[in-house]
Amino acid sequence: MPRLVLAILLALALSACAQQAAGPAGATPPVLSSPDPADPYEQTNRAMLNGMLALDDAVVLPVAKTYRTVVPGWVRTRLRNVLQNMQEPGVAVNRLLQGRPLLAGQSVMRFVVNSTLGLGGAFDLQPIGGPPKQIVDFGQTLAVWGVRDGPYLMIPFIGPSTPRDFTGQVVNGWLNPVSWPIPLFGNLSRALLQGLDEREQNIEPLAEIRNGSLDPYARMRSLWRQNRNAQIGLTQASDPTILDDPGAGTDSLARPAPAAATAPPSAARAKPGRAAHHRSGRPARPTGG
Repeated sequence: MPRLVLAILLALALSACAQQAAGPAGATPPVLSSPDPADPYEQTNRAMLNGMLALDDAVVLPVAKTYRTVVPGWVRTRLRNVLQNMQEPGVAVNRLLQGRPLLAGQSVMRFVVNSTLGLGGAFDLQPIGGPPKQIVDFGQTLAVWGVRDGPYLMIPFIGPSTPRDFTGQVVNGWLNPVSWPIPLFGNLSRALLQGLDEREQNIEPLAEIRNGSLDPYARMRSLWRQNRNAQIGLTQASDPTILDDPGAGTDSLARPAPAAATAPPSAARAKPGRAAHHRSGRPARPTGG
């Protein structure tokens, strides 16, 4: 379904801006880090990041701040839960492709429980005994199959990635059965809202990275790699957290616990992580169901 690619790219165009870090828009930050063999296109990547941050400053960030101001935190949390719940069938498909049927069944059960008892996914029942959340995508599936990641890339409207993960991001849209019957307008709306929500959650973390780092590009690259390595299973780090959503308050059921360590969010997310630095190479198959 080619139309799903557009929806995915629109979401990533927003969320990528929510997950990058650099100096003032339009100005190339000083190159303070040593040359990185896994980032052979660093100068081009830096220029690409500057362009995306200029777009973020001019358009995406003001929209995200308005969204935070206008939409109450409780409502934002409900919308976020629904959007995340719609990803569960895709997670199950990827787990099957990875040869992990037990974890696939766990994702299916989570989707069923949250879609029914959780009122269409508005409430995440994990804190009161519901199935735990997994963050899985086709890029991780390719890693399980032994596909190497390749060089670090800053892709326009997508953000930090590698050839393997970029391929996974594109293919992932076709793997989620929830997207198949949804009309084009519905997929576009869902993608845009998901990207806007990502940006709103990361207003403060991005500002801290951009303003508090001598070389924001290098720091962002390191954080993205750490988080991605944890998602793929190269490390045992749990999901790196982002700053709590101001005004979101506490769910009536409870605040959700962190995602299961078997596969920490975002795909191509570049949130702060705690895992060890990793170069390209063949990953080990994660343990689990």
